[in-house]
Amino acid sequence: MVKRLLLALLALLALLAAIVAANTLRQGSRQLDVPPAPALAVDEAGAASRLSEAIRTRTVSSLDDPQANADQFRQLHVLLQERYPKLHAAMQREVVGELSLLYTWKGSDPSLPPILLMAHQDVVPIAPGTEGDWTESPFAGTVKDGFVWGRGAWDDKGNLIAQLEAMEMLAAAGFQPRRTIHLAFGADEEVSGERGAKQIAALLKSRGERLEFVIDEGLLITEGIMPGLSKPAALIGIAEKGFLSVVLKVPATPGHSSMPPPQGESAIAMMSAALKGLEDGQLPGGIRGVAREMFETIAPEMSGFGRVALANLWLFGPVVKRQLEAKASTNAMLRTTTALTIVNAGNKDNVLPGRAEATVNFRLLPGDSASAVMGHVHDVAQAAAPKGRFELLALPGASEASPVSPVRSASYQLINRTVREVFPGTLVAPGLMIGATDSRHFTGISDHVYRFSPVRARPEDLPRFHGTNERISAANLAELIRFYHRLVSQAAGAGA
Repeated sequence: MVKRLLLALLALLALLAAIVAANTLRQGSRQLDVPPAPALAVDEAGAASRLSEAIRTRTVSSLDDPQANADQFRQLHVLLQERYPKLHAAMQREVVGELSLLYTWKGSDPSLPPILLMAHQDVVPIAPGTEGDWTESPFAGTVKDGFVWGRGAWDDKGNLIAQLEAMEMLAAAGFQPRRTIHLAFGADEEVSGERGAKQIAALLKSRGERLEFVIDEGLLITEGIMPGLSKPAALIGIAEKGFLSVVLKVPATPGHSSMPPPQGESAIAMMSAALKGLEDGQLPGGIRGVAREMFETIAPEMSGFGRVALANLWLFGPVVKRQLEAKASTNAMLRTTTALTIVNAGNKDNVLPGRAEATVNFRLLPGDSASAVMGHVHDVAQAAAPKGRFELLALPGASEASPVSPVRSASYQLINRTVREVFPGTLVAPGLMIGATDSRHFTGISDHVYRFSPVRARPEDLPRFHGTNERISAANLAELIRFYHRLVSQAAGAGA
């Protein structure tokens, strides 16, 4: 009997192994097979110099003051007009919301929906006290050792300058678009885009425009970041997470610290319990939606156990999920995240405060809603501190997760093909943008909104984003120009 059971078990294991192996081999590559695009001559040194000039304009935006550094933004506008004369001769330029820019190159066929390329002019400030940590002065725009250094080199003046360089080249060559081309350069992306991109989107909507596709900053060409993947991987954001900050307030009876209330009934104790409940009771996650689409696209390109596991999520899903949840960057792809960001209570060491207040930030996964998250916060807080009377308030600036743009559309496939043509050997897969971009304001006038920056990034580069020693290589900047030149030529040219 025991022998028969062992043989049955071995047979079952052999069958399972055969199914796993067959399923792994059956899932072939999803990569487009296209030849490299013809080499496009680019003035690499000139482009690097012009990006350097743009970095020297200190276009730091402010949430509270729309006129903060307005002179620097206008200085940038003048610079762009001087450096790109052929573009400005071919395209109509409009100033929206005082500091944001909208360019329009009219196409010859009004029946074709326009395309929109996006970037933003504003940058984040330098963290106080870190100025001396920079290898090169953050607003000097130094060109050195093959890199352009400075705040905005990567986020997002590199994209802005690359788009203008590409348009200038097309205009100089006598390009005549069949499809209308828009460029939108917001001036307040880093502080919500309410004054810039949102107003540009409203303006286009008021004119009855429906866009063929939108491409904005977003996910990158990563190298050496994903274990088991030897080739560079270009992730195209087909959705972005929503944003919600919730303020919790709980009152209590103030008094002298020498006579504290029963255990767990002070304002600080009740708020602490509520916050611990939210921290421990994270919203459910899973390998589904955009994350699943990404892993299923990448799996056939991987080696080792990674390929086997991702190709057989029906079996290895729980193991993969635990591994992904162990890292902040990959955990954020699986769920609506919970981040405790602000806590306030008390102002004297011998006085029990009459109120405690905290702010919790959530980044909403597509499929989760702000109202559902508010309900989750209320239920968890009350369960953790049943004697508390919690008041909840959603802070201004909340946004739902974006719709998911299709990967089987002609627009996505065009971006996919362009990446494969300009960056030969690079894998392409859809991905989820976990931060916010200006593109979310355009989902009302286009079903095809994509978030992708053709910027190369290795693990050591990621801390430079909004951090110290931001830079982009001059060679990569030239690749950005080739990408936008090729994309626009294909999308708006004679064959559009």
